[in-house]
Amino acid sequence: MPISITIASGREDVGKTTVAVNLGVALAKRGMDVTILDADIEMANLELQLGLEIKKTLKDVLSGDASIEDVIYTGHCGVKIIPVGMPLSELRYTDSELFFKIIKEIARSSDILILDAPSGLGKDVVTAIAASQELLLVVNPEVSSMADALKTKIITKKLGTNLVGLIINKVRTTKADITKGEIELLLQLESKGVIPEDEEIKKACSIGKPIVISNPDSPAGQAFNEIAANIIETSTQSSENLEERLYNGFFGRV
Repeated sequence: MPISITIASGREDVGKTTVAVNLGVALAKRGMDVTILDADIEMANLELQLGLEIKKTLKDVLSGDASIEDVIYTGHCGVKIIPVGMPLSELRYTDSELFFKIIKEIARSSDILILDAPSGLGKDVVTAIAASQELLLVVNPEVSSMADALKTKIITKKLGTNLVGLIINKVRTTKADITKGEIELLLQLESKGVIPEDEEIKKACSIGKPIVISNPDSPAGQAFNEIAANIIETSTQSSENLEERLYNGFFGRV
């Protein structure tokens, strides 16, 4: 049975989309059939990081101007990208039968569905969390990141989504940063991986190749690959069908 994982953060500029892209490609490199649902329309740069040109989105499918095949874009290692192109909170005002048909098609073709959620704590973020079976919370080792992460944790618990752990991103070798152990203690969550601050990530983004492709042996590349291996080994499969979870999350849970 396929699983869905939302990649979320309580605030902007923590590197959430970079995490979603690199984990998706790293999972695909390991033979998993991966689809990334790009729900972050305000800060949409996922296609840039993969070197893709997006012409049509899920919004066009729901309005009858495109087929689902038209909005499935293929990136590195076969990872599939589906841009939503509209706020998630507006999906409930669309054709629910057509959307459920799309959901079933996505579920049938994926081992892992990654939802790249919008940043922050708005309604669209809540919708993305509600629609997913599992959630990975991306944080930075800074005090300001902790308060928003705690709020996201509370929301996730209320919605019944399994918060599987943290990814600590942009870690520097400075005493000003909170340590991994301190973050785990503050949030009462296990770290699934630590991504170091790495200039190679910026270079990778600029050429449209995730660092797990452009420089897999770099510190960040190795960290992403280790997290992907851990996800394959430890992700649980919810008793709730993926199709139902997505449909209920988008149309009935919030």
